[in-house]
Amino acid sequence: MNSASRRVSLWLAPALIGALIITAASSGAQKRTITEMDLFKFVWIADPQISPDGSRVAFVRVWVNQKADRYDSALWIAPTSGGAARQLSAGPRDIAPRWSPDGKRLAFVRAVEKDGRPQPPQIYLLSFDGGEAQALTDLPRGAGAPEWSPDGKTIAFAISEDTSKPAATGDKVMTEGGEIKDKQPERTSDVRVITRATYRFNGQGYLNPKVHSHIWTVAAHTAPGAPGEAPKPKQITRGNFDESNFNWAPDGKRIYFTANRSLEPYYEPPRADLYSIAPDGSDEKKIVSFDGQLRGYSFSADGKRIAFSGSMTRKPIQSYSQPDLFVAETVAGATTRNLTADYDFDIGGGIGGDQRAPRGGSPGDVIWSKDGRSLYVNVAEHGRSNLKRIDAATGKVEPVTTGDHEVQSYTATPDGSKMVLLISSPVNIGDLFLLDTASGKLTQLTKINEELFSQFNITPPEEVWYASFDGKKIQGWIQKPPNFDPAKKYPFILEIHGGPHSAYGFNFTHEFQWMAAKGYVVLYTNPRGSTSYGQDFGNIIQYNYPGDDHKDLMIGVDEVLKRGYIDENRLGVTGGSGGGVLTNWAVGHTNRFKAAVSQRSIADWAGFWHTADFTLFQPTWFRGAPWEDPQDFINRSPITYIKNVTTPMMFIEGEVDWRTPANEGGETMFRALKYRRVPTVMVRFPNESHELSRSGAPWHRIERLQHILNWFDKYLQDKPIKLYDVE
Repeated sequence: MNSASRRVSLWLAPALIGALIITAASSGAQKRTITEMDLFKFVWIADPQISPDGSRVAFVRVWVNQKADRYDSALWIAPTSGGAARQLSAGPRDIAPRWSPDGKRLAFVRAVEKDGRPQPPQIYLLSFDGGEAQALTDLPRGAGAPEWSPDGKTIAFAISEDTSKPAATGDKVMTEGGEIKDKQPERTSDVRVITRATYRFNGQGYLNPKVHSHIWTVAAHTAPGAPGEAPKPKQITRGNFDESNFNWAPDGKRIYFTANRSLEPYYEPPRADLYSIAPDGSDEKKIVSFDGQLRGYSFSADGKRIAFSGSMTRKPIQSYSQPDLFVAETVAGATTRNLTADYDFDIGGGIGGDQRAPRGGSPGDVIWSKDGRSLYVNVAEHGRSNLKRIDAATGKVEPVTTGDHEVQSYTATPDGSKMVLLISSPVNIGDLFLLDTASGKLTQLTKINEELFSQFNITPPEEVWYASFDGKKIQGWIQKPPNFDPAKKYPFILEIHGGPHSAYGFNFTHEFQWMAAKGYVVLYTNPRGSTSYGQDFGNIIQYNYPGDDHKDLMIGVDEVLKRGYIDENRLGVTGGSGGGVLTNWAVGHTNRFKAAVSQRSIADWAGFWHTADFTLFQPTWFRGAPWEDPQDFINRSPITYIKNVTTPMMFIEGEVDWRTPANEGGETMFRALKYRRVPTVMVRFPNESHELSRSGAPWHRIERLQHILNWFDKYLQDKPIKLYDVE
């Protein structure tokens, strides 16, 4: 960390504090505690897009359809000069709004229902001159990710297609040229022939290696729905590899995209290449070869440079590679320059929580100033996420926003003079703010959950720092119950984040607030291995996970116990994914916890190595395969210490979770504890992936919270809950 970054102020302007916690301020009415069922009433903002002239911002409004047990979405628009937002589209499956360059039309993606079932999504156009939105595409496999050409005449979009056969649409098929012809009847086998090590993926299920995402274009009619022949889409890229993350060059003469054209990329360290191609599909060129993971990129106004965030592959390979900001020229074979090599925080932001919009996406690519001298990008720093201005020549970093919050996404006018930010705080899910980049002034545009949150008695957490066993400073937060009384003794829950390279911080997490509302003091911390504290802090757990991070957590528990308001005989612990690993590890190394809930966990590292949806062929977490160093896998597997476990344990599993397959985590621990007659229960959620807590079906998310608190209530508060008894 350089000295300039250390001096960056982390205080929040008083005006913004008031804006962010307005829903928690006293209104004179009787407040109530937040409940798990309030999830049904939450509303989220996703994918904000400011108009080219900066006068309006379009966004996706997401809400729970309780009857259908799903999330619905529609497009809304708000003036940046102030005033109420209004609905633009009916939904219920409208996403991805994108302004035409002249600001007169909006392209978006809609999936209509037919016979009660959603059809493949198509691109629609909405004119602000009036009229209903009209379909621009009608393709058998659907279309997505629309991007306008700079002249507003063409839209590039993505199609995922099976290259082994024509795409089917009823009794029709689509040829490569987009022509629809009669389909010849044929039998399709349901047998899977698997030849690749990565053959299924969390949330997607089993992968078809013959299905690839390619770029197409279609003419954008001036008047959608006008009489005449519909525009025919044209395929721009093709072949046996995926193209993604595509953008038009500022002059409209080329389309840029990223791809990894390796049949089996897991045999190599992470890499990504940036290509460009003419809009007619000719003259493809490789622009940048990047040894690492390349995130979003953007063009300078003159089109001569690109800037992007990415995690460069370090040598030797590390478990955690902190993302940096890079600049390169837009010529074939360009070399990249790392602007933030000496800035030891995470470019691109990212704070973990359970209340990002469950669908709709959140933009946040690098943004250029009009003169090309500065770049704007989100940065995660000590559990906070704020916008920074970075000098494109020197890499000097300056704060644009400051405060105890998370800037989740942002969008800017073409000249970069105005931006709209989606900001979440510990007491607010997320609202839109207008930022004047010249003055730094922030103006709140939406209060989307104000009516609901004004009813809640919720408080921000207390930030704490403590020294671990080796002197490392660990950051954490204590969420106390409403109307907290320090003279009382409270039951306690330790929450452990996943990743393990992730971070908790200053954003809204329903789970923590609800646990506090139920009378628990909740501690959540960022032990070593967490992001937003620098490269060395994040990578120090490589080949030692779990291990010293567990010590950080236990010392954090001790720090809270010193405060005198915790009943040390009523301690609980829970965590998901990597936090589930550490929960399993904790109960095998201490008996201080009287109840534990392990979620989407791993118990046997060797089994996980063989069955996870991604491979560990590179020496990131382990130096080799399980048979090459079996003792290391044994030593770091929580199941190895199962004989020490006396803590009553609940295991929460998604039945289509391929990130941490249940058979290598909760199932293993559950069966072993049943053998040992330790109180245990496994709660399985049908059709849920690793994203259960963040974007699972609404009822399942609520039931998950209920089961967690039921378990703690049973063993920490002696409540007579018989649901988990063997009868």
